[in-house]
Amino acid sequence: MGLMSRQRKGRKKITPGQVHLVGAGGVHMSAIGQLLLARGIAVTGSDLQPSNYTRRLEQLGAKIYQGHTASNVGDAELLVVTAAAMDDNPELIAARERGLPVMLRAEMVQRLVEDREVLAIAGSHGKTTTTNMLAMMMERGELDPLVILGGDSPDLGGNVRDGNGRHAVLEADEYAEAFLHYSPKIALVTNIEADHLDYYGTEEHYKSAFTRFASQVQSEGTLIVCADSPDALGLAEARSESDAHVEFYSVENEATWRARGLRGNDRGGLDCTVELDGLELGKLSLQVPGRHNVVNALGALAVAMRAGVDFHRAASAVSDFQGTRRHFELIGEVTGDRGPITIVDDYAHHPTEIRATLSAARQRFAGRRLVACFQPHTYSRSQYLLDGFRTCFEAIDILYLLPTYAARETNETGIDAPTLAKELEVPSPLLLDSIESGTAQIVAMLEAGDVFLTI
Repeated sequence: MGLMSRQRKGRKKITPGQVHLVGAGGVHMSAIGQLLLARGIAVTGSDLQPSNYTRRLEQLGAKIYQGHTASNVGDAELLVVTAAAMDDNPELIAARERGLPVMLRAEMVQRLVEDREVLAIAGSHGKTTTTNMLAMMMERGELDPLVILGGDSPDLGGNVRDGNGRHAVLEADEYAEAFLHYSPKIALVTNIEADHLDYYGTEEHYKSAFTRFASQVQSEGTLIVCADSPDALGLAEARSESDAHVEFYSVENEATWRARGLRGNDRGGLDCTVELDGLELGKLSLQVPGRHNVVNALGALAVAMRAGVDFHRAASAVSDFQGTRRHFELIGEVTGDRGPITIVDDYAHHPTEIRATLSAARQRFAGRRLVACFQPHTYSRSQYLLDGFRTCFEAIDILYLLPTYAARETNETGIDAPTLAKELEVPSPLLLDSIESGTAQIVAMLEAGDVFLTI
């Protein structure tokens, strides 16, 4: 699989000869860079720190700078910027002084897929995994999709796939209203639950962005909504500007697409029976754990089949699905005198996601002690989701807490890790000064049979 270097026959040139990416190490920005390079377009870029994504771009021929300076823009004819870039970024200032066009990364994605039928996966949680599953189903169905994914997929060989088919499978990120740049043929919404309030300000503004996204589904297109999410369910009535057909999927409620009879299998995942309009289609069998992944698979299946994939090919693809990097990723297992100790990494940063991760861990590793190390992501999120954080770690036996990852914030925008620790009810967390100093403390505490999760 992986990135294909060939250019689609007959495709018009859609960008200038050289493009500069501000924030090239971002997962979506790096995908843009890879697609541009595959089309023979020169790419430069910058980011504060090198990463696997910037190194991947360099290996493909891009020139990547560490740090942001005006000279990095060089001979670029177009600047593409991440939404996290501030107005005082020297590269952005230089581009404007020279009169260069500047695009947000979602605008660039739309430019890259403007000749495709877009299948867009949106939602507060689950969109990366659902998009990844859909991409596998589309590929297994021989539809050769272009894919842009918000994470690394072992099955796809990365975070992007430059297929030659007529479909583009996009993870439609809601941060900074990025997904409003798309007008999908088929859109799926996994759920809606308050997040990114550092940008949106209020839950109402956040939810209204999803309403606008739903209204942008093409005429005679399809909107597919998870009926297990009350706020997502409301999109069916709110899509005032779209006459798209609406379908629902669920593991709990009556819906167009329904998963029934969830049961554990010998691969550590769950099996279920799928129904469409009350008629049985067949079985799904997953090797990735967790009820939430059945929901993700069901949503991906609905989109894939409406795009033309046969049920049995889609079911075969999801059966082989290995997961997405940092989404319940099995890092390894320690054996010997201290083992077995299983190590799992997960990107969950919202209480709902944390609960899903820990539920999956209890399913996969029944009877074993769960030890977790959590790093809060931004001060504001710890503040506005505090009620959820108070109880979301209850399935953990021992919890360590790292200093907050600030990202673009200062601690005045919310609460820090010590303040959060005082609010957590069960278990009482153990504060660490840093990853480096905390490592020895955690290693000394782990016992044979433990499952250690970094969250």
